[in-house]
Amino acid sequence: MGRFVIVAYRPKPGRAEDLKALVARHVDVLRQEGLATDHPASVMQAADGAIVEVFEWVSADAIARAHSNPVVGAMWGEFFELCDFFPLNTLPETGQLFAEFESLALEG
Repeated sequence: MGRFVIVAYRPKPGRAEDLKALVARHVDVLRQEGLATDHPASVMQAADGAIVEVFEWVSADAIARAHSNPVVGAMWGEFFELCDFFPLNTLPETGQLFAEFESLALEG
């Protein structure tokens, strides 16, 4: 059964556009590796510029397999160069009953 995840990325200074380009191809790479479903991913931006991504892994096993996949490992290395990961609940928007974010339409 699929596993939805929500992840928050804070771009490092001067790297916001590079991060957006990486996020644009992120789930496609996971799909090519058989790790993410075809369910459409959603990408949005918080008021402070943080990017929030929602997508579906194929299974909990797929998440575990990603950690030993060299293609995914290389991509995660790019993420670490471009951004910091942080808990979603630290975004002010998540303190609202209906958390609102700006929609980002990224081309992969």
